[in-house]
Amino acid sequence: MASQPGSDVPGSTKRTVGNSPDGGGKRTLTDVIIGPPRDVRDPGIFHSLSLIAFLAWVGLGSDGLSSSCYGPEEAFLALGHDQYLAVFLAVMTALTVFIISASYSQTIDLFPSGGGGYLVATKLLGPYPGLVSGCALVIDYVLTIAISIASGADAIFSFLPTNWLWLKFWLCLVVVVLMVGMNLRGVKESVLSLLPIFLTFVVMHIWLVGYALLIRSPELPAITRSAINQVHTGISTIGVLALAIIFFRAYSMGAGTYTGIEAVSNGLPILREPRTTTGKRTMLYMALSLAGLAGGILVGYLLFNVVPVKGQTLNAVLFERVAGDWRLFGLRVGLPIITFTLITEGALLFVAAQTGFIDGPRVLATMAVDRWLPRRFAQLSSRLVTQDGVFAMGLAAIAILVLTRARVDLLVVLYAINVFVTFTLSQLGMSVHWWQERGREPRWRRKLAINGVGCSFTALILMLTITLKFDEGGWVTVAITGGLIVICYLVRHHYRYIGRAIEQLEADILPEIFAAKESPPEQYDPTAPTAVLLVNGFNGLGLATLLTLRRLFRDQYHNVIFVGVGEVESSRMKGPEEVKQLEQQVADDLSEYCRFGADLGLHSELRVSIGPDVVAELRKLCLEVAHEFPQAVFFAGKLIFEAELEGFISRFLHNHTALELQNWLQVHGLSLVILPVRVMPSAARSEAEIMRRQVA
Repeated sequence: MASQPGSDVPGSTKRTVGNSPDGGGKRTLTDVIIGPPRDVRDPGIFHSLSLIAFLAWVGLGSDGLSSSCYGPEEAFLALGHDQYLAVFLAVMTALTVFIISASYSQTIDLFPSGGGGYLVATKLLGPYPGLVSGCALVIDYVLTIAISIASGADAIFSFLPTNWLWLKFWLCLVVVVLMVGMNLRGVKESVLSLLPIFLTFVVMHIWLVGYALLIRSPELPAITRSAINQVHTGISTIGVLALAIIFFRAYSMGAGTYTGIEAVSNGLPILREPRTTTGKRTMLYMALSLAGLAGGILVGYLLFNVVPVKGQTLNAVLFERVAGDWRLFGLRVGLPIITFTLITEGALLFVAAQTGFIDGPRVLATMAVDRWLPRRFAQLSSRLVTQDGVFAMGLAAIAILVLTRARVDLLVVLYAINVFVTFTLSQLGMSVHWWQERGREPRWRRKLAINGVGCSFTALILMLTITLKFDEGGWVTVAITGGLIVICYLVRHHYRYIGRAIEQLEADILPEIFAAKESPPEQYDPTAPTAVLLVNGFNGLGLATLLTLRRLFRDQYHNVIFVGVGEVESSRMKGPEEVKQLEQQVADDLSEYCRFGADLGLHSELRVSIGPDVVAELRKLCLEVAHEFPQAVFFAGKLIFEAELEGFISRFLHNHTALELQNWLQVHGLSLVILPVRVMPSAARSEAEIMRRQVA
């Protein structure tokens, strides 16, 4: 409740609600391109942003479904002359899809608010396995974007003149840029815009693949018997081990088929309530469609004796053999149908990149909340999108495409290693959990069996993939992931270093504030000189800024107004209750400043707001305070690090809200004084000692 004129009660609080920091309704170019800002206080915003199971299948399942455009092809080609093994490979592929899906359905039950590979490994195995899982997943999502777009371009250029192939690389880059722009508008908007492509792909592929299997279904028993006989022949000629190596090499080369399954459990926060039910339904849609299509394509290759044709994908060859002679009223309609199907295939591969843009930034944000990555990756834009995460995924995907020249054969080598690192750690964590819960969970054996089998399958694929791909270029993926792990470790070490220094500063300053009891606080007088302190949580920085203000301007100010904004990060965007709790938490936390301001003899008040953009909210609050207190001067503390911590890295890891706000306030005729606060554990006590002597 705000204090009234004449009130002598310190610690009064005002919460401000609004959207425009300038109080106006101007539309900027950003609003036109990306969309107008969204209000986090609107209870209906969460319902409007969430995805139902069908839309989640489109946004999160397109990665897995699109892998049927290249996963089965890579596996089939890896069989070489032993193509009869495709029968067993199709069964194994479908079985693997259902096993991994069942395993992740249990993960959804245990982590209903979101249980991607990073969170599961962190909570069930520890922070460092979680770090490995998270870094592997981030790189995998970058590669998902790159390989999906490159494969999409391949599919489209399969039916274009070969002298146009030089345009493929540039098309890939343009598509990445367009998808970055779409995702800056919002997840739901991007999914809805891609829905027609997804549905067209599903209809055309079910039609053609289903027709291919139907017309050749009488041959299936004979082909199966022949495959079994050739297996016996192969065992007698080259041996069980050699045949197993051929089969499992092909199985691992098609591992990209399973890469999108984990996306559902990681994307639970954007699903419609009840999230568990929606997630499981989405997982079912994904498993049925992926197992049926991938397995059906493999069998179709065998039934129609598909062989590689230069400049064409195996799917293009298969569809040509299935529908190439189709006629309608004497007109040849096969070629237009095949062309249209290949276009939808290429377009869906572009859509599949959406999974990387949905879940990649979410993993970055979660890791940023745990301080493995810069905090900026957890911050939301005015459209409630993790903007920096979207940019990071887009730039990383462009870098991969440039380095590989968008060649799918190179990208496939890099792909599918990391996702199975995450799969294995996640399923291992779930298995450990059920073993630890065996005394409390009556169905622990069944659940342990599901996750245990899932862990066995994913670990097998991981070992095969690393073994077979490492010398071919898979080591590059391992090296990139290892580099990211090292960077994350250094980032967290820095944040812990600074955190300990601020905690020590707070511990040293608090006794001085308690000992600095002065005269009773001033009466409310809006015309009196007023110091406005911009604070970010109750911490050593805010306390040091308050003491520095009192030391430098002992009797100049009668009022002190504490202005704070609770940042709505991605971790808070789960529902209206979390947003309300944040607002109350910020008000309760910062009200401590009012008590200490009163102890120093100042009339103290608090202004609190919440929002995804801290600077925008601070601008709005500062204008309101300046209107109420005409003689207000604004103050903010700035952390000063040791010399070796300054520079680009420090600027990237820490926000510079004070500097941004200083320039903006000066344009509006207001003054902001930035007070330096040294942060160095070795000197933290000396800083407090200096303050102690000067305040005394």
